[in-house]
Amino acid sequence: MMQQAPNFQLEVDHNPYLAAGARVVDAILTVTAAEGTGAVVAAPSGSASMAQVIMVDCSGSMIGKKIVEARRAVASAVDTLRDGTPFAIVAGTDKAFMGYPSDMRLVPANAQTRAAAKSAVERLSAFGGTAIGSWLRLAGKLLATSDAEVKHGILLTDGDNLHETAAELDTVLAENTGSFTCDARGVGKEWKHEVLLKISSAMLGTVGGLEDPSHLAGDFRAMTENAMGKTLGNATLRVWSPAGARIRLVKQVTPTIEDLTDRVDQVNPRTGDYPIGAWGPGETRDFHVCLEIPVGEVGEAPRLATRLKITAGETTLAEHTVTVEWTDETTLFTEINPRVAHYTGQEELATAILQGVAAFKNDERELATEKLGRAVALATESDHTQALAALGKLVEIEDAPTGTVRLRSDAKSIDVEMAGVRSTTTVALRRRAEDDDATDA
Repeated sequence: MMQQAPNFQLEVDHNPYLAAGARVVDAILTVTAAEGTGAVVAAPSGSASMAQVIMVDCSGSMIGKKIVEARRAVASAVDTLRDGTPFAIVAGTDKAFMGYPSDMRLVPANAQTRAAAKSAVERLSAFGGTAIGSWLRLAGKLLATSDAEVKHGILLTDGDNLHETAAELDTVLAENTGSFTCDARGVGKEWKHEVLLKISSAMLGTVGGLEDPSHLAGDFRAMTENAMGKTLGNATLRVWSPAGARIRLVKQVTPTIEDLTDRVDQVNPRTGDYPIGAWGPGETRDFHVCLEIPVGEVGEAPRLATRLKITAGETTLAEHTVTVEWTDETTLFTEINPRVAHYTGQEELATAILQGVAAFKNDERELATEKLGRAVALATESDHTQALAALGKLVEIEDAPTGTVRLRSDAKSIDVEMAGVRSTTTVALRRRAEDDDATDA
């Protein structure tokens, strides 16, 4: 079966000039899956557009409003599925078991299976502990039976992963990385951002927290709609580098920060594939590629620093080259590309928030003040209002531009976790000045 892929467009921002002896090249790659279609790529025979597994926490702490709203949220997601979409529901405690259907398989969405699924979900009760890795392992086995191009999971938990070790969760994530994407959500006040970030990062999904369980249904519906809008699964960013070069980092930097550096699939000694997940028409993401290249001579012709491609299997969907030249002109090599500067700042902001949150939780007050203050200054500089709102619940901001803050004595534990999950969300920088002109017109 053949599938129509999005029409990808690439744009690269970097400083094309290096100082004599300099080796480091930073480039921001803007990838847009434009409306309309592009190359035809091979898809598995009989593939469906999407398959979905919903993993819902049924541990004892979910009793009451949380389990009631979780049932409603699952029903909302099931109702959102297109007819024919394979799906299943996993109930999770200190082990995983089938919520619907009763046997281990996916079923196609239709009026009958939706009604049966919602009836089964109403019978789910809260008991036992929490072992999230077992939920993901069962979801992976279910999705492995499908030929769908886009395989998607939704995982909901209200607590910490208390009934398995971090190493056990890491093993499951390693087993399933690249096999499906997973959006992770925490509900209530006892979940831990570290666990959710680990899952969403490994599975290239989104992450979030909802203190009020009544918001779950809308979020589940939105996640399902977003997954159904994907038209290409498992795209890759292929990076070629010249002989003697070294890839220092490859990161997605918007809409969220995901470090892809160590996830490389080495095609050959000079070419590596980095997973960038599923895409739908209209999506735009930015990536930061940094590499060290062999030094050239001042005055020589521009040299190819890297070749960047978006691929699906062996089909190239778009490509762009990056060239540099060495110069003695100080005004040329000292100029910092605005997009490189912006996203470098966003990466520093994410690191400062996570370090500040960790220090806050460990009652390291001096370190927490320093890191959260730095985060406030960076968020102010980039006008990151969401980050500032989250940080404002942890610190009293005395002077935002300088990052002068005091830790709040009334900060709640949920405020710390919410700041943690929001740390990787970035503010995009528009590409062209004419965008502002169009807005003002």
